[in-house]
Amino acid sequence: MVPNANARHFLLKAKQRDLIAAAGGIERAALVCSYGKSTVGRWANADSTELMPLDAMFALEEETGRFDMSEAIITARGRRLAEVETTAANGNIMTAHAETVVRMGELMTEGALAFADGELTPSESAQIDRSLAKLNNAIGEYRKVLAGAKAAGGLKVVGD
Repeated sequence: MVPNANARHFLLKAKQRDLIAAAGGIERAALVCSYGKSTVGRWANADSTELMPLDAMFALEEETGRFDMSEAIITARGRRLAEVETTAANGNIMTAHAETVVRMGELMTEGALAFADGELTPSESAQIDRSLAKLNNAIGEYRKVLAGAKAAGGLKVVGD
């Protein structure tokens, strides 16, 4: 493989370099993740094809509080990284419903645009898949909120 010929690989290498820099450079990163300086140096070298293993990535992300590598990996797979919310069902049921409806509308729009010319390109297929993933996430959140409402014995959607 020609170094950095692959866009995903190039993105991961860039995020890897940023993570090493955020940890304080090669020597400091080597201490944090318990790898040798020459190994960490290869990870930071744009011309090297070597990517850091998961244990090193996790150690450096925890040390720096930056999750750019994880986010880049997730994004490369057509997904997104989200913070976990811990709020009451009452405040979220309408939001979850609205989010699900919006995501369904986006999926319908993507489908209509893709199918308008009677062909489905790989790019259009990928865009529809991303919309499906967003809809799937919205449905999952909606189901969590509904489960919370059910466990609480129900809730009032409108005031008295």
